[in-house]
Amino acid sequence: MCTTDPVHQDSRRIREVLLAAWNKHLAEAGAMTSPDELSGSSPPSVFVGAYGYPRVGIGPLVPATHGDTSILDAPERWNTETLSEIIRYRLDLVRGIKHVRADEPDGRYVESLQEMAMSVRPIDSELLFERGITRSYEQDDHATPFGSVGQIKSTSFSNAPSHPALERAYGDDDMDARQAVLSLYRAGVDVTRIQKCLSVGMFGIKRRLVPTKWSITAVDSIISRQLALDIMDTPEIDSWRVFESERLGNAYSVILYPHTWRYEMVEAWHTDGGATGFGSDSETHSGMNHTPAIAGAYFAARLGVSEYLARSKVCAGALVLREIRPEYSVPVGVWQVRQGVRDAMRGPFKTVDGIAEALSVASAHTSTSAQEWLSYSGTAHALKQKSLTEFA
Repeated sequence: MCTTDPVHQDSRRIREVLLAAWNKHLAEAGAMTSPDELSGSSPPSVFVGAYGYPRVGIGPLVPATHGDTSILDAPERWNTETLSEIIRYRLDLVRGIKHVRADEPDGRYVESLQEMAMSVRPIDSELLFERGITRSYEQDDHATPFGSVGQIKSTSFSNAPSHPALERAYGDDDMDARQAVLSLYRAGVDVTRIQKCLSVGMFGIKRRLVPTKWSITAVDSIISRQLALDIMDTPEIDSWRVFESERLGNAYSVILYPHTWRYEMVEAWHTDGGATGFGSDSETHSGMNHTPAIAGAYFAARLGVSEYLARSKVCAGALVLREIRPEYSVPVGVWQVRQGVRDAMRGPFKTVDGIAEALSVASAHTSTSAQEWLSYSGTAHALKQKSLTEFA
């Protein structure tokens, strides 16, 4: 792709407008907030940092407004919002920080955050800061962003009823963290809520705080792996299928084909200079024994695919193609990968005849060619070679 491509130029213009709005809102959000104290309703939301582990910064995310603020931290509900609107939601949140040891998830402060994570409604919060707040933006490909940050001196939180399933898992000291995650998922608790609770040390026999970016990947991985195991003995799908969706400057194409469980994800992204980068990783029915090259997005997409197969009670091989376009200029977390693939799997699919047609249909949905996808997909290359030998 060259820089004179009209589509690329349009994407750059969108990106420039978005970044300008982001910087303006960040400044406005900081100006509206007292430098020493903050009063507002947490969605509820908590965050555990990774820097300095095992001594980590943990605290609530709170806006400078009261009332029903739940939309500010509800990725499962962000269906029609633009990237700019989501960034505005997140920059309204101030992150309070207090440093504690990850292997000591106790004391009244941590317990109050655990109660917050279980709450069924927003929590009225009062935060007093040591040295005021700092306007900043912490960019992370895994977690959703937030605005200003302040070291906590003291806190006060209102009481609210707890989610019954979360309270049961919290109170069960004999259930390991993996079992807790799966039981809550089966009970219909949102994945993002489970991730928050895991991060603040609420589950397991030997409990500890888990940085938010790690807990996100852990929950996606635990659930999707179990779903993949659940479908191992189900019938294989009887056709090749291509699913598609777009979300926040990301295009997704999911190819399912008759096979025992096998999974690969390939990502393509475009730079300002017009170059295209690629990353990929894969697994067989035996699972994965290494950290994927494309990090948390791999497991987030795997969850969306495995949920579809579990609902349909069928087994399949899966190839996920994700094109990250220039207008996705501010990463908002891997939740959008999970939701983007879920969007695709909820929609209608196109039935095709083999890998060549599947790649042709999938690439028509992106600005990356079928040949480029083929070049970076071990799964597609193997399937194409098998197809050729069948007719040799």
